Amino acid sequence: MIFVCAVIFFALITTATASVVPNIPADARWKQYGVTVAGGHGEGNATNQVWLPNGLFVDDDQTIVIGEWENHRIIQWKMGDTNGEVVAGGHDKGNRSDQLQYPTDVLDNKESDSLIICDLGNQRVVQWSRRSGTTQGKILIDNIDCYGLAMDDQRYLYISDYTKHEVRRYQIGDKNRTLVAGGHGNGTDLNQLYAPGYIFVDRQQTVYVSDYRNHRVMKWNKGAKKGIVVAGGQGAGNATTQLSLPQGLFVDTLGTIYVADKANNRVMRWPKGAKQGTVIAGGNGQGAGANQFNNLEGLSFDRHGNLYVADVRNNRVQRFSIE
Repeated sequence: MIFVCAVIFFALITTATASVVPNIPADARWKQYGVTVAGGHGEGNATNQVWLPNGLFVDDDQTIVIGEWENHRIIQWKMGDTNGEVVAGGHDKGNRSDQLQYPTDVLDNKESDSLIICDLGNQRVVQWSRRSGTTQGKILIDNIDCYGLAMDDQRYLYISDYTKHEVRRYQIGDKNRTLVAGGHGNGTDLNQLYAPGYIFVDRQQTVYVSDYRNHRVMKWNKGAKKGIVVAGGQGAGNATTQLSLPQGLFVDTLGTIYVADKANNRVMRWPKGAKQGTVIAGGNGQGAGANQFNNLEGLSFDRHGNLYVADVRNNRVQRFSIE
């Protein structure tokens, strides 16, 4: 598909996690062949490799920060670099303060210049300073089966718990927590989730959840007792009305949902209120081609609207440029 994109405007949003969120035009298109911007050199722990990448985000300067499941570390790749820099963990798996174990998600807390990491294997959420020379993190929350993280512009932290099938909101430094989605056991009812994964929170504190085992994305308005199905929810499958094990999640300023459709090896775009989505990347079968994925997880966008995807079993992060 050849498409010349109009000028992209940005909604300036001052939050703890990002200074701008791209307002992507409704008719935007992305190049169908991705470029490897991190990893792509097979399995291993060298600094030019990523091993089973999961959650990721992109800084304002297009630095990519990636959680690595198998390397038990967080690594950052600056734009154009051929090697990354380990910024948390990387000392084998373990529960010491300088270690991580199977991290699944990471976000940027700009106010404290730190990373917040879902340290799944240690059942904890940890904070790790981004200042040079930092060698260990500190525990923010423990005894939690966390998978996804988000933060709103009031600095509330949101965490999905995939075994309790819920999302709760925390104030950093306070152990008190508020249920904001799920919390009624696993199931398909609108007040339930089933193994929730990645999450996204907008300026109105609306919570979007990749409801992994229910093959749907749920939207929970602030204070709501039930969610709304906003993508998928038609059982597992590869039709444009379906998702299969959705994970990475992003919502732009128009309310358009972008979701990593993991088992279908594609990224889907669902406009607000739409009954079906469109494929914007992948969808060409499982493989290692530049237009293919092999088991994808996290996704994010930079300030220009370029798409970044954690291509898990190809051990790489792919960028799809907006046209």
